[in-house]
Amino acid sequence: MKHKLLILLNIFICVLLTLGPPAARADTTVFAAASLKNALDEINQSWIAQRGSKVVASYASSSALARQIEKGAPADIFISADLDWMNYLAQRKLVGDGSRINLLRNELVLIAPASSKVSFELKRDAQLGALLGNERLSVADPDHVPAGKYGRAGLEALGLWQQVADKLARGENVRAALNFVARGETPLGIVYRTDAAAESKVRIVAAFPAGSHPAIVYPAALLTVNKNSDAAAFSLT
Repeated sequence: MKHKLLILLNIFICVLLTLGPPAARADTTVFAAASLKNALDEINQSWIAQRGSKVVASYASSSALARQIEKGAPADIFISADLDWMNYLAQRKLVGDGSRINLLRNELVLIAPASSKVSFELKRDAQLGALLGNERLSVADPDHVPAGKYGRAGLEALGLWQQVADKLARGENVRAALNFVARGETPLGIVYRTDAAAESKVRIVAAFPAGSHPAIVYPAALLTVNKNSDAAAFSLT
């Protein structure tokens, strides 16, 4: 999954930065879902070495980034962790015509600290609440953040949401939810598979069944507020 993600993002950035000589190329600002941090940071280091310019990435929940863009934040590109927040910007005429593509997909998993021996199967009416006892389940905010919304949808589909609705440790984004588990502050959490793979202090306990939540799609688009001629190359995709 990580290897595929790096390849796709690398192709995306390659197309993005093809215009103009390196000396004239300005840095490109990307607002990206927090779950893309490792991959984009790795690509950025490569571009600094090869091109002398860089991709300046700002990471947060897709909801927070979309609202910042709406308020005029100077971003060239937006990569969301769901379709809803890209649609939100498109409805406000902030997405460049013809520039939007569905770039990546991901999976949702239940995680525990790496040292944990817990075993659990995500299936209908399983006893997740009993497994938690008096402790909490870390999730990205299910009211606003894509990872949390996917998690809630998956738990509802399996009949597990009511068991845990009052036992949530809500993170501002998926990486915050990941860190709760990595630091041992919660015994279980719900994150994307790529996040779990990037953190050695957690392990995957179970994956959500296919079809239990909407497909996790990362759309990317050039923003109409951008002033960077290099970023306009994105529309060529």
